[in-house]
Amino acid sequence: MFGFTKNSPAPSGDEPVKRSWTERLKAGLSRTRQQLGGGLASLFGRRKIDEDLLEELESTLLMADCGVEVTQHLIDRLRARWKKEKLETADQLQQTLADGLLEIVAPLEQGLDVSGHKPFIVMLAGVNGSGKTTSIGKLAKYFQTQGKSVLLAAGDTFRAAAREQLQTWGERNGVTVIAQEGGDAAAVIFDAVNAARARGIDVVLADTAGRLPTQLHLMEEIAKVRRVIAKADPTGPHEVLLVLDANIGQNALAQVKAFDAAVGVTGLVLTKLDGTAKGGVVAAIARQCPKPLRFIGVGEGIDDLQPFRAREFVDALFDVGNPT
Repeated sequence: MFGFTKNSPAPSGDEPVKRSWTERLKAGLSRTRQQLGGGLASLFGRRKIDEDLLEELESTLLMADCGVEVTQHLIDRLRARWKKEKLETADQLQQTLADGLLEIVAPLEQGLDVSGHKPFIVMLAGVNGSGKTTSIGKLAKYFQTQGKSVLLAAGDTFRAAAREQLQTWGERNGVTVIAQEGGDAAAVIFDAVNAARARGIDVVLADTAGRLPTQLHLMEEIAKVRRVIAKADPTGPHEVLLVLDANIGQNALAQVKAFDAAVGVTGLVLTKLDGTAKGGVVAAIARQCPKPLRFIGVGEGIDDLQPFRAREFVDALFDVGNPT
């Protein structure tokens, strides 16, 4: 455990201690860390570095959903350094692995700058259950902490629960939500963009209905939403974020490719990293679908979605400075 959960008693007083983002990130990635760092350490507890150990490490990386290409790259790198520098200790090999992962995922670290347009229109897409609507609520809170005014567009008109959920987030954050029962999603978002312009809003977060990449007619509907946004603002949308559930592992790659073909994905949000041992998918995305990873989520709290920082992510995977 790291720090205190929201239900844990504080050392003194009545209020619980709120964990820092670093603590929450380490806690959220604990399963993947056990798969990578913990698994590596246990391998060394039995024998010295040899080809059998590297084969087991290869399996460990694949189970963490790093993907075949990334895994082969990392194993080749480890083997070359082991032979060249005659490495013997777990710490040496683990540091080499951490450095290799950082080199792979570092290009994904590209922050989202919303200062170039007003309103800055962010369109969000993803399959049902990816955490899309919840992510919009958390993003609204994030941008508010950056001093930005926000407006939400309830563009998932197919699911009443999605509209209600977004309205709840809007109430919680004190943010206006443009919504209507049923109707056309593109029309809702068109109205939202115009409302934001009239009110001088900084950021519009536009929800869309969940889509499966195989449902081509539904993917065309989300493409229509993109075109309608461009009619409301010829420069928009300024960002198309695809929300991915980390639990789906390698299937995330297929989703990135399908949604990119339909709507031109410009950035990713990776949610639910706290519920999976598949955090290695970040490396797979970096090698096969290198879209900027704008935000990652490691919990249900409103502050549990934060910008992706490569060094922070890798350090959390290996619990740098706080070995388990």
